[in-house]
Amino acid sequence: MIDLFPLLKPLIFMRDAEAAHMMTIRLLKAGLSPVFFKGSDDPILKTTVFGLSFENPVGLAAGFDKNAEVMQPILNAGFGFTEAGTVTPFPQEGNPLPRLFRLKKDEAVINRFGFNNEGLSYYIDQFEAFNKKKRGGIVGANIGANKEAEDRTADYVTCLERLYGLSDYFTVNISSPNTPGLRALQSKEALEDLVNRLIIARKQAMSGKKGYIPILVKIAPDLLQQDKEDIADIALNSDIDGLIISNTTIERFETLRSQDKEEIGGLSGKPVFEKSTQALYDLYKLTEGKVPLIGVGGISSGADAYEKIKAGASLVQLYSMLVYKGPGLVTQIKRDLTKLLKKDGYTAVSEAVGAAHR
Repeated sequence: MIDLFPLLKPLIFMRDAEAAHMMTIRLLKAGLSPVFFKGSDDPILKTTVFGLSFENPVGLAAGFDKNAEVMQPILNAGFGFTEAGTVTPFPQEGNPLPRLFRLKKDEAVINRFGFNNEGLSYYIDQFEAFNKKKRGGIVGANIGANKEAEDRTADYVTCLERLYGLSDYFTVNISSPNTPGLRALQSKEALEDLVNRLIIARKQAMSGKKGYIPILVKIAPDLLQQDKEDIADIALNSDIDGLIISNTTIERFETLRSQDKEEIGGLSGKPVFEKSTQALYDLYKLTEGKVPLIGVGGISSGADAYEKIKAGASLVQLYSMLVYKGPGLVTQIKRDLTKLLKKDGYTAVSEAVGAAHR
């Protein structure tokens, strides 16, 4: 099929970035889905991670489908999995506009959304409706805390308890830079408390005869070595199931050339590839390859995805680069990743995980 995105891109870029995003969500909800990109995945891409079977290892990161409204159209586009959210217990508007900026010269994005979402009740309704019609694919629920919450850890527990049984996995988002103080939950004491309370909540849900649902923690790339060591220690010595590496960065690289490069918020896209991949490499080494990792940050090709996998990622996610390359990027990544795996003699994605360490 012909990829129309290059023709539509100038029109899309004429609109404000957030307005264009909301327009895309509305079109997907109306049934305009890029299903023609899906095709059949090569069997080499099939993989099993934290007990879940994925048709391919390429997922859509949280942030696009904040309110779990378009999970099926996303899966139809060829993703092996998608992650909806971040959701908080109560609705919140997020930070003032404008709060999303395209850095066109750098193929990057800066956002300072601040967990804008319709709240947990609406999110649950969307998951319940989706599950009634689900036609395959893995879906994750990315959970967060309200900005004004007195006990933010309690907000995460509330989200997990009320959503339990609806998603295939949970992602605990403690690494967004756009909610003041949130990243403090990455400190060892705070993270241990959060993880312990979530594990207890899962055990209680399972005692009610609900199944086991994996819990992942999403961390920032802006961590000191001691922070990485602490997180690795918690991952190795608790019952969490994996780490997502990484969220956006607050660093501003000297190489950035775009007009809005100094805007406050989290930077994502091509410039963060190296930093996020290094963090991934470090955490794989620190966890001795015993904790499944999802690699995120700046993936724009099959070669990028392959580098993340060799650095230690069992799965990968992307989002920002879709802004610049369109939905056809998913098919391109899977096609090129398949070729690279076969070229190196692998018969499955899992065989290549952590290859850079061997």
